[in-house]
Amino acid sequence: MAGRPIDARGWIFEVQDDDAQTETWLPIAGITTFTHNPGENEETVDTTAFDSDGQYEQDVMQRGASLEIEGQYRIDKTTKAKDPGQAYVDHVWAERLGIDSRNAVRWRHNTQTAWVVWDATVTPGEQGGGTNDKTSWSATITKCGAARTAEVTAP
Repeated sequence: MAGRPIDARGWIFEVQDDDAQTETWLPIAGITTFTHNPGENEETVDTTAFDSDGQYEQDVMQRGASLEIEGQYRIDKTTKAKDPGQAYVDHVWAERLGIDSRNAVRWRHNTQTAWVVWDATVTPGEQGGGTNDKTSWSATITKCGAARTAEVTAP
């Protein structure tokens, strides 16, 4: 029997609050679409030589990846405070420069028992909307170094 496809809405994205006293992960709310590009920033070198018999050859010299998340700008209906995950991305992480510009992010599908964890940088995306739209929100996260995994633990 063939496997079944998983729902895109089952993906969970969280950013680590580096300012918290204990390990704290902030869910990023309002996501409506995402794109994981495992080949982003990949670099190759041509290794084709006379003895390649006319066939192209290459070696991968650098791996990279990016994650683009898009959705709706979210606030708390009562307090009017911005979603904590979106607020951290926009007002803390995106403001950092140089050696301070990296932060941890993790993501997984709700059927998985392990997180993918990246040390990464972030580029905030455009926000906007039309007369009958909800305000959009987005960010592009770029992996720095090797990905790692972490077991999903109960809260």
